[in-house]
Amino acid sequence: MSAELAQRAEKTLRRTGERLAGFAPRLARRHNAAYSRLVLLLKLVLPATAVGLMLLVVLWPRLDGQKERIRTGKVVVTAEDLENMKMVKPRYVGVDAQNQPFMVTAKLAQQGAGSARITELSEPKGDITLKDGGWIALEAQHGAYDKQSETLELNGAVTLFHDRGYELHTEKALVHFGPGLAEGNEPVRGQGPDVDLAGQGFRLENKGARVLLTGQSRVVLYPHGGERGLVAPR
Repeated sequence: MSAELAQRAEKTLRRTGERLAGFAPRLARRHNAAYSRLVLLLKLVLPATAVGLMLLVVLWPRLDGQKERIRTGKVVVTAEDLENMKMVKPRYVGVDAQNQPFMVTAKLAQQGAGSARITELSEPKGDITLKDGGWIALEAQHGAYDKQSETLELNGAVTLFHDRGYELHTEKALVHFGPGLAEGNEPVRGQGPDVDLAGQGFRLENKGARVLLTGQSRVVLYPHGGERGLVAPR
């Protein structure tokens, strides 16, 4: 029995050896095929890479020269470009006829169409400092500042303040910084420490020292600080 098992084992080993002997050539052939493909690929890639490097070396000075020409070239700006230029948080400072400083600021400024002297303003604010130390402030939703005449046209929720406690509210107003006056033809309402007022228009003179109401107007005085309420136009 043991002799029979030995014979079977010998046959099995012989068959295994024959299979392995047949597998080795196939493995070698596969390896040779893969190696041949790699060699062929390298033959194609390496020459192409070399040619690309040579072209880059030849063309680089020209490309660099074009880059320099782009850097030093002139920039052409048209009139339309200038009209559309915008400035964020602009500030303009000047003095009036009495050498009192004033300042105009805004959230955004844009050159007015067709006019270099007009600057359109978004949420403009103005301040005038008086010689006696007082001040007048104004604000609106929109405005147009004329640099030549030093006037500021205000539109939308216009409010004028005086440091003595007076304020005016209207929809349109024109401020003349030179002579120090403001005026408007839209309905106006206002109040102060001892007065309520309303009118169809107004004129503020001498840096707020004098307020004139135009059209149908009404003024209520409170000389002793009594009860008060804002009087509307009628």
